[in-house]
Amino acid sequence: MQNHKESNNWFTSLIGFFYQFGIGCNINKNKAKELYFLALNNETEKDFLNENFDKLHLIENVDTLKNENIIIGKYLLSLFYYKDIILDVEGFKYNQNKKNIKNDDQNEIIKLLKLAKNGDIKAQYNLAICYQNGNGIETNHKKAFKWLLNSVENGNLDAQYNLAIFYMDGIGVQKDEKEAFKWFLKSEQSSYYLDTEDEKENFEKYLKLAISNDSVAQNNLGNCYLSGKGIGKNETKAFGWYLKSANAGFAGYAEGQFNLGYCYENAIGTGKNVIKAFELYLRSAIAGNAKAQNRLGECYTDGIGTKKNKMKAFSWFSQSAENGDADGQFNLGCCYQYGDGVDINETKAFEWYSKSAEKGNTAAQNNLGLCYQYGKGVLINEKKAFKLYLKSASNGNAEAQNNLGYCFKHGKGVTKSKKKSFKWYSISAKNGNTDAQNYIETYNNDDVIKKFKDNILSGINKLYN
Repeated sequence: MQNHKESNNWFTSLIGFFYQFGIGCNINKNKAKELYFLALNNETEKDFLNENFDKLHLIENVDTLKNENIIIGKYLLSLFYYKDIILDVEGFKYNQNKKNIKNDDQNEIIKLLKLAKNGDIKAQYNLAICYQNGNGIETNHKKAFKWLLNSVENGNLDAQYNLAIFYMDGIGVQKDEKEAFKWFLKSEQSSYYLDTEDEKENFEKYLKLAISNDSVAQNNLGNCYLSGKGIGKNETKAFGWYLKSANAGFAGYAEGQFNLGYCYENAIGTGKNVIKAFELYLRSAIAGNAKAQNRLGECYTDGIGTKKNKMKAFSWFSQSAENGDADGQFNLGCCYQYGDGVDINETKAFEWYSKSAEKGNTAAQNNLGLCYQYGKGVLINEKKAFKLYLKSASNGNAEAQNNLGYCFKHGKGVTKSKKKSFKWYSISAKNGNTDAQNYIETYNNDDVIKKFKDNILSGINKLYN
């Protein structure tokens, strides 16, 4: 441009490009735009050429050079304003200025597209998911549905479930409950769990209601997948239905929120995330779910997804207990017994243990037995203590099994029995109770020592005889 001041518009498009991307200069997009527009403004240049053509006899094809500058200017100006549309490959709209879309992602999408167009059913499925979630590409539900349908029609059975979801939620296609139900059943044809015909019927009933956005049915469907009742067990699908239930309608379904929180806490069908679990327990607890209120209290007790806070734990245990949850009643009894978040009150501890034990809580039955054995909040009654230990131990509570061994060993509420004592200590030890394990180890060592002593005495007697 400096060497051709009389006709610098021949080069404006290229110099504008340099300014736009900082090639040999600092980036200046305003200057770039200004130069692109100069490339389009040809009137002055045309008049100048007519008057001074004799001075330009050394330059061949003047019109060609001028027109190329105009064409390049138009092209670069178009890219300047509409790059996202012009560089749209199969609707990709790269949006390179977006931080979440990288060049490597775009290259992968292009490879995926080539494979998909060549009939690769996995590539078609993966491309559909990319369009659905905006992975390395702008979200486009219509294209997502198109590629997912192609994948299914070309024989990808694994994509049928996702196609059903698309029809159910109207993703890239008009909502169609009948089509959704059809594809759900097709996707599950080989995974029915035919324990009873009723379970299969229940699954299909829940499925129909869940497709129509019934949050209770969605939660029940999650339960079916989690337990494998009426359908093959599938934790990922259980998580998916709990997710829909938790977020259904304006506020979501409290039971679904609790189950979704449980999935996040225990990495069921998803990655472990205790913070999300806590948030979901909180939503469910505020909505009045007694199980969630208890679990929230446990989160505050143990610092799961939040900071430890005994007073908040006590508050949520209280709400859970008042709403009739057996676990909440047991935990509230523990708070009163040990003074966690509240003053110690053995009488109230006994009362809440009693309520929980009546509902079959084995830990409460065991603790109630301890109350009777040692007179905590009630008069000592070793026979009642023994009965409660037996009930709890028979239902698998390892601590109660250990206590039962103690009762038989020392004759607390029952006739002494060394054999029965050892039996219950052994069962408790196998179930992980460390006190029972220590007892068994000591018992075995004592037995070895006794046999050793007997052998020595027997040897001495034989020697002297």
